[in-house]
Amino acid sequence: MKLGNAPSWVPASGHALRHAGIHFDAVRIAGALGEEVAFEIMQLTDFHAGPIVRESTGEQYMYFLLPPQSTAAFSWPACARALSRNTRDGRSAAFVGVPALEGLTWPLDWRSRPSIEVPFVELRLLHETVMCAVR
Repeated sequence: MKLGNAPSWVPASGHALRHAGIHFDAVRIAGALGEEVAFEIMQLTDFHAGPIVRESTGEQYMYFLLPPQSTAAFSWPACARALSRNTRDGRSAAFVGVPALEGLTWPLDWRSRPSIEVPFVELRLLHETVMCAVR
């Protein structure tokens, strides 16, 4: 994807924090389980999974970016934290680091990039994959 085709929430360089629930919702999964879920979704979508951000430090979270205000449609297991804006009180804030498409973005990178055709990870597919992975 060329920089001109990047969604507006992708920074031109480096990385930036974006407010979950505005441009996208996210589901955060740590470590090996996050990698397993990402790989499974990528295989199921012929490697056109939509935006998945990988964190290389700390808990090594994987962030699956979904359409805004969509994560509430499912109940998520404890290992998969849904990040969105709390619509009940409007005060809850969750932020997700988003890397640029090119250049130095450490400690974040794209496990799967957004595209015009697949701007978000498919919500139902993510939920089903997570639930199968934790069984």
